[in-house]
Amino acid sequence: MGQGTDHGTRVRLRRSRALLAVLTAAVLGVAGCDAAGGDSPGASGTGSGRPSPSPTPAWDTSPRSVAAVGDSITRGFDACAILSDCPEVSWATGSSAEVDSLAVRLLGAKAAGRSWNYAVTGARMADLTGQVTRAAARRPELVTVMAGANDACRTSTDAMTPVADFRAQFEDAMRTLRRELPRTQVYVASIPDLKRLWSEGRTNPLGRQVWQLGICPSMLADADAVDAAATLRRNTVRDRVDDYNEVLREVCAKDRKCRTDGGAVHGFRFGTDQLSQWDWFHPSVDGQARLAEIAYRAVTAKTP
Repeated sequence: MGQGTDHGTRVRLRRSRALLAVLTAAVLGVAGCDAAGGDSPGASGTGSGRPSPSPTPAWDTSPRSVAAVGDSITRGFDACAILSDCPEVSWATGSSAEVDSLAVRLLGAKAAGRSWNYAVTGARMADLTGQVTRAAARRPELVTVMAGANDACRTSTDAMTPVADFRAQFEDAMRTLRRELPRTQVYVASIPDLKRLWSEGRTNPLGRQVWQLGICPSMLADADAVDAAATLRRNTVRDRVDDYNEVLREVCAKDRKCRTDGGAVHGFRFGTDQLSQWDWFHPSVDGQARLAEIAYRAVTAKTP
């Protein structure tokens, strides 16, 4: 009985040593792959053998050239003279010392030769792809986008751009940009709160007269009317702008080289000093300066 027990013990010991040897070889094999720098996922990996994903490229807070696309706001419309563009006070690329545009803040004296404004007064999101195509020829390191207000500012709420179309048009513009400029960064500004602009501007008689010329009729028509129908109309425009801003955020979030203002322009409370003295709806020179500040903070932030 004692000899049988000794024999069984020796068998179990041999099996244990063999199992230990196999485990040791397996551990050393894994360690060897790590040490050799092969397909190991690193210290925090799972040992699956798949390579680690590439790190997201860092956002460059000091781009060396800027191109702007968008609508009348980026053209400085009604900031200097009635019913006229004034690109020198543009928040994005203007040269005015009063505004201290994004391009000037980023590029200093070099802004004049390294910034370009391809925005067009009256442009809608459907026009953005064409603007992006023209801007791409300059090979800018940063493209600024402020578009969408004119998609809501239509003759009626029924004429506003459907949200699905707005999304498809913005996605097309971004695809075009990426095809031409795969490494260029994009800053997307949110659409201002049009209803707030109405509530501020309606206090000025001159502004109301200019509105009758056809500025954003879906929001500004019958400026003094506050009945149920007028309120519903303005709220419908407000809600559509909210939907557009969500599209801008979602589409931009899918592009690792795109950054929004986090809703800062939409949330900015434009007062009388920040509105055009001619139409009380578009930004004044001071309003353009506030937009430049918002853009600069977004573009130069270490993290979005």
